Formats: sequence, C-alpha cells, structure tokens
Amino acid sequence: MTIVRSKDMLFSAPRSANDFDFGESTAAVFDDMLARSVPLYDEIQRMVVDLASIFRQKGTRVYDLGCSTGTTLQLLASRDPANEADLWGVDNSAAMLRRAIDKLRAAGHEGRCTLKQLDINDVAIEDASVVVMVLTLQFVRPMHRAAVIQRIANGLRTNGALILVEKVLGNDSRLNRIFIDEYYRLKRSQGYSDLEIAQKREALENVLIPYRADENELLLRNNGFAAVDTFFRWYNFMGLVAVKGV
Repeated sequence: MTIVRSKDMLFSAPRSANDFDFGESTAAVFDDMLARSVPLYDEIQRMVVDLASIFRQKGTRVYDLGCSTGTTLQLLASRDPANEADLWGVDNSAAMLRRAIDKLRAAGHEGRCTLKQLDINDVAIEDASVVVMVLTLQFVRPMHRAAVIQRIANGLRTNGALILVEKVLGNDSRLNRIFIDEYYRLKRSQGYSDLEIAQKREALENVLIPYRADENELLLRNNGFAAVDTFFRWYNFMGLVAVKGV
C-alpha cells in the first residue's frame, strides 16, 4: 500500500478569517505541510527517535501525544524491532488518526501501536519510559500546560524522558523579528506564497501560542523533571529533552 502525499494548498486562495483546525482538509495535506513548513523536519524526527530509543525501557509504554498522521509512531516502531515497548499514539482528530492507521498498516506496524482519540488534557500516562510531543504542547491552552506536564511526569518511570519539540519566541523583540523573517524566507523557498504565509499566520494566531525557550524549560523543571536540555534549535524552533529524576 502506497501513501500518497497531497500538496498543501489550504491557504492558497483568499479566505475569510477563521482559526486553524486539524479536521479532514488539514489532515489530507498535513504531511506535506510539515515537510515544507518545519525546518529540518526529517532531522528532527531522526533525533526524536534516536533519543526515544536511548530512554526506552523494556516492558514500558512509549507515548506520542499529538501523533497526527503517525510519522513518528512509524519510525518508533521501526527502531524497536523486538517490540520491547508498547507504542501508544494519541490525537484528538479522527481524520489524523485514520491516516495514521493507513501509514502504520502500509509499513507493517499496525498491530504494534494502540491509537486513541483523546484530548491531551484527558490523557492518563501510565507506566511510560518515553513521552514524545512534536509540535503539540504549543496548541494546549497556557492555563493547562503545567497540569499536562505534571501528568506526564507522574506517569513516567524514574529516568524516563519527555521529548518536546516546539515553536518558541525569542527573548529579544528585534531578534525574534529576524528569526520570524528567516522562517518566512524558508517557507517562500518551499513554494508558499506571501498570501499563504499571511493567511496561515492569521489562522494560527488564536490556537498556537508559543512560549519563550526559558519559559518552556522552567515549565518542565517546575513540574517533575530534574534534567532539561536543548537538543535542537533553528531560529524559532527548538527541541528539549527532559528526564525524570528519583
């Protein structure tokens, strides 16, 4: 079974203002959207899976929260051929999960993964050694983020890890503007027009709320994680690995 990646043209025509959502139209082009909108996306995935493989403990669960179309789950399954860990994918979008099932089936991993349609705020993390959140926490309302991180920490075994990838704000307003301009330059190089960039920015304004890098680190340290470090940074994108202590 071959999975065809449809081109992202969601914002190519003028549209009335509305918030970004993860429904059928977005799910249909989501893989192309990520490949063209997230800098070094394949490298981020490689690093996430490498770190997950290091911290994975035999007989535990590995969660991908906000698993979308199952790209990370597929890679996690491929890196665990002995089936040492139980893989769980969670997303609140039925459309995304349908594509995740197709992707896992095509790769021969359908039976390896448990998929659940749940809101992140309602997920119970149990007996986990790794939790992955790739561009997910930024969509959780700020007032709920501490509780989400604390719940993850509570459900992780000692020395378990949360691997987090987020868009972030710069600490300095001028540098932050430069970083954003460089990001938009990247998107133009990937074929997005100024109209597409502007309309998507407006659609995301009320649903994607980034923190500064230091705010994310403090959030992790204050809610159950003893060690936190950066494993990836590209202007306004960063990856953090946080390890639960005793």
